Amino acid sequence: MKFLAALFLGFSLCCCGILHAQDKADEEAVTVTAVPTAVDLALPDSFSPKGVYSGTTEYRIGSQDLLDISVFLNEDLRREVRVNSIGEISLPLIGSVQAGGKTVEELEAELMASYGKNYLKDPQITVFVKEFTSQRVTLEGAVKSAGIYPIKGKTSLMQAVAMAGGVNMDMADLEAVLVFRTVNGQRMAAKFNLKEIRAGEAADPQIYGDDIVVVGVSKGKWAYSRLLQSLPLFNSFRLY
Repeated sequence: MKFLAALFLGFSLCCCGILHAQDKADEEAVTVTAVPTAVDLALPDSFSPKGVYSGTTEYRIGSQDLLDISVFLNEDLRREVRVNSIGEISLPLIGSVQAGGKTVEELEAELMASYGKNYLKDPQITVFVKEFTSQRVTLEGAVKSAGIYPIKGKTSLMQAVAMAGGVNMDMADLEAVLVFRTVNGQRMAAKFNLKEIRAGEAADPQIYGDDIVVVGVSKGKWAYSRLLQSLPLFNSFRLY
């Protein structure tokens, strides 16, 4: 018993030291402007030439997105095209078209105008995004599978966390979920409470391309989890 008590005390002190050092390193590495709610966290900066979000809630077509473009009553003009690195696509009759940075509705309107000008009478054109690959979100912290994931259309915070396999309940602090975003050239962050969002007590904020979501780690849970991993486990109690 004394052995376990000493082991736990030593491990706890070690964990606290590691976490304190990590916290200090994190504070020194990044300076952010914190905002309290989703309403106060502004939309991200615009980089529309290559299709990154332009500051609206609608999805903007971007590089490497796969588009299915069909013309009503004209199957010969239907194409499945991938947006190139500079945001362009190539279509029959009209050639290269800038698709990156546009919403689906904006691209449809432009294509109808281009085809209607010289080739078709009142064309009805539909654009469908089959693969969203230009927008990505980073998931870190107490999630099951941290990494970088593509955003497929409008994505909420809860949906983004689900893409990473959900939270690791053994160590997650659901009341401390941070979203980092660049707004007007400045790195900003907002803190959210997943417990309140799940219960419908708080809004589920929208996540945009290049956002970084960090699910907080509970220091108590983390230390306890690491202790369990360090101890030999048996299928029966033993005396120490």
